[in-house]
Amino acid sequence: MKNNIKILSVVASLVLSVVMLTGCGNTQETSLIVESSQQPIVTEMEETVKAEYHKISAKEAQDMIDSGNVTIVDVRTLEEYNSGHIKDAILLTNTDISAKAEEVLPDKSATVLVYCRSGNRSQGASQELVRLGYTAVYDFGGILDWPGEVVK
Repeated sequence: MKNNIKILSVVASLVLSVVMLTGCGNTQETSLIVESSQQPIVTEMEETVKAEYHKISAKEAQDMIDSGNVTIVDVRTLEEYNSGHIKDAILLTNTDISAKAEEVLPDKSATVLVYCRSGNRSQGASQELVRLGYTAVYDFGGILDWPGEVVK
């Protein structure tokens, strides 16, 4: 009887190991951008990856800012930021995202609104934030489309 329990225990351990290794074997992720209001990017590994990246309009971003409790991130250069930025925006250049995001944005579950000049850098920066584990990232494109005021 004791031998049967030992054998069952070993078999169960082996099966569990195989299941865990098989589940971790596919590290490739596929993302798609959904161009509608606050729709998340869906990954093939959605069960294990809960990070979301949303593409929203500047007007939707303005509404989120007006309702409060968001972090606004400007991913342009220092010179662009100094020439005019959205009030309360944090400068975190797209080239510094990988190295400085966790220092500048310690709460990975916070709502993060990302913008640049025209929308190209904000898209890449948003994807990088999701890759780093941020779970509520909203890309609203460029300051060129911003309906509100900017500060210098």
